[in-house]
Amino acid sequence: MAEFKYEVIERIAVLSTNTNGWEKQLNLISWNEHEPKYDIRDWSPDGNKMGKGVGLTRDELLTLKGILDELEL
Repeated sequence: MAEFKYEVIERIAVLSTNTNGWEKQLNLISWNEHEPKYDIRDWSPDGNKMGKGVGLTRDELLTLKGILDELEL
């Protein structure tokens, strides 16, 4: 597996916590020294392990926000 580097620029929010203590978080992360992206993924309680996630640019996050604002939840 290829190595990668990441830097958590800002921890924005914890969206949920499962029974094992893993948290689904929204963070701003720079992957491999690229422009930071908004990132949603699960993190272990100690923050050393991560699950699969999705990265969104600012424009993608704004588009998603607009869609969510229009939903009747």
